Amino acid sequence: MRRGACVDENQRELVKAMRRLGVSVQLLHAVGQGCPDVLAGWKGRNLLLEVKDGSKVPSARKLTEAQEEWHKAWRGQVAVVSSLDEVIDVLGLHRAG
Repeated sequence: MRRGACVDENQRELVKAMRRLGVSVQLLHAVGQGCPDVLAGWKGRNLLLEVKDGSKVPSARKLTEAQEEWHKAWRGQVAVVSSLDEVIDVLGLHRAG
């Protein structure tokens, strides 16, 4: 059994913001083994998102070894995001204003 997964400080905030924008969100951070943190559904597409805390120094935002291996082996879409603007870019959302 896996112990509590490490969740970046900004994940909760980003998930709430995505849901407010109408994005379906399934949390995956507890899966482990390098699996990304979030499965996001938007306009018929599924996108895997690895959340990193943009307020941390770059060395603290690096993918873990397990995450690097998972990303290399995955034959689908996966993106690393650290801000709502990055989420919006990856999902192709356009905010009003």
